[in-house]
Amino acid sequence: MILSPRRIVSRFRPRALRGLPPFFLPFRNKRGKRMPIIPIGRMPKIYGRIGNLEVRLARSRGDLRRAQKLRYEVFYEEMDAIPNASAMISRRDEDPYDEICEHLLVVDHGDLVATGKQPWRKRPRVVGTYRVLRQDMAQANGGFYSQGEYDINPLLAAKSRDYEFVEMGRSCVLKAYRNRRTVELLWHGIWTYVREQGADVMIGCASFPGVDPKRHAMALSFLHHNSLAPKEWRVKAHDRLYVNMNMMPAKDIDPKLALKGMPPLIKGYLRLGAYIGDGAVIDRQFGTTDVLIILPVEAITARYLGHFGAADETESELQRASRKKLS
Repeated sequence: MILSPRRIVSRFRPRALRGLPPFFLPFRNKRGKRMPIIPIGRMPKIYGRIGNLEVRLARSRGDLRRAQKLRYEVFYEEMDAIPNASAMISRRDEDPYDEICEHLLVVDHGDLVATGKQPWRKRPRVVGTYRVLRQDMAQANGGFYSQGEYDINPLLAAKSRDYEFVEMGRSCVLKAYRNRRTVELLWHGIWTYVREQGADVMIGCASFPGVDPKRHAMALSFLHHNSLAPKEWRVKAHDRLYVNMNMMPAKDIDPKLALKGMPPLIKGYLRLGAYIGDGAVIDRQFGTTDVLIILPVEAITARYLGHFGAADETESELQRASRKKLS
């Protein structure tokens, strides 16, 4: 059998590089350009499909660029993020974490768009994305993104022996697609990925719009009084960034108004059974007020286990899987 150059490089690449996302392996062509290499038998799976919409992992650097362009459109053009010079030129939201993360994409096969320097080549539009960072990749590359805002090291030290963590972040959906169908498909992709990787705990920052926490006093206070993580799961914002979420006494909070004032993503996490970290953090670059989400798989409510799990899985089976390291 004759192997192509790509397959030869893929087959014989060093063992130390095998855990890296396949399209970031450091091989270059004769002109010095980094080339995408997808190892044999490791093509990312399609996690789900509804009509023209499909959720899958990014397969190439081109996929990543399209996700970054979507993030720029949502965060910088629609919302209040402040781009640096590089982002303004490239019109992409990117940071060093992109190269060690995997990226879930929702693509619309009914909306083909030209990409790159070959306008006759059209690909499905990326309409939603979520960035995912496994614990092993985080540990090999300086830690999780959320460690910049929250002191999560004590939690990792206490729980990593029994639990595998995965960080979720940079979530966004194109405005025209912000409906139940798209969001549920994205969540289905997340849950399928978590089960596939054997992750036990999901963490990550979720955001309120704006940099004035007082605008969200009722919602933040509701989270503090009703969803603060128990001590064994509690994580605190770094002292220099800490914003007290306890702005109103519990008796003065109207739960309906508080929930109405929360972004849909945070409400979605709460429905699943997520905990909230101690203290909010203002992110001035993105123009947001962040809270930390901590979601042990074993805490996910039975209703949502049944909704996002496979048809032949039961709550007890999924929860046993989440505790596999304890047995």
